[in-house]
Amino acid sequence: MGDQIEKDALFNGFAEVAKAMANGRRAELIDVLAQGERHVEDLASEIDQSVANTSHHLRVLAGAGLVATRREGTRIYYRLASGDVERLWATVRTVAQDHLDHIDELAADYLGNRDTLKEISRDELARRLDDGGLIVIDVRPEAEYAAGHIAGARSIPIRDLASSVRNLPPDVEIVAYCRGTYCVFADDAVRLLNGRRRRARRLQEGFPEWRSGRLPVTIGTHP
Repeated sequence: MGDQIEKDALFNGFAEVAKAMANGRRAELIDVLAQGERHVEDLASEIDQSVANTSHHLRVLAGAGLVATRREGTRIYYRLASGDVERLWATVRTVAQDHLDHIDELAADYLGNRDTLKEISRDELARRLDDGGLIVIDVRPEAEYAAGHIAGARSIPIRDLASSVRNLPPDVEIVAYCRGTYCVFADDAVRLLNGRRRRARRLQEGFPEWRSGRLPVTIGTHP
């Protein structure tokens, strides 16, 4: 029968996962890696950190078993260690949203007013994927689209959307999606498209939720 020292060691071991995630930048890295594999330089640019700082955060996550790596030439690519890590991150967000009063306020400060943005559910979009009157656009960075995307979606990163609107047929509905509930790219896309007199909605969630729902996807090998 174990003693208190052994029990403490076991529970401290469990806590290593929580400690690794207990940093905003590391949480953001997990959010980005939920989209697909990325190399360090890409990740550093994505979270607006130096390569050295990003590498440090990734080492902490790797030490807790949350991310895995592979090397290609001189580059090291990182990915989530398993689907369990993605589900853990989704659970953390849900618990925070349900139990921390200020999360909604923080989200509103970042995302802006969503009251005027129309949404579409996963189920409705899945039913309409082959609908000729609907175009799905992926407004995440190209590397994330290359790693995996909703089947049939077009890649139009948010930074390129303003110059690409003219290439979208004017008589179709447009659905924009990005990383998930707290990703601002799809919101910005719908606001821009509505401002150009296009019918547009945002997917209620994002690509990871679509993929986890076993809905049609196209998966790449790596970015």
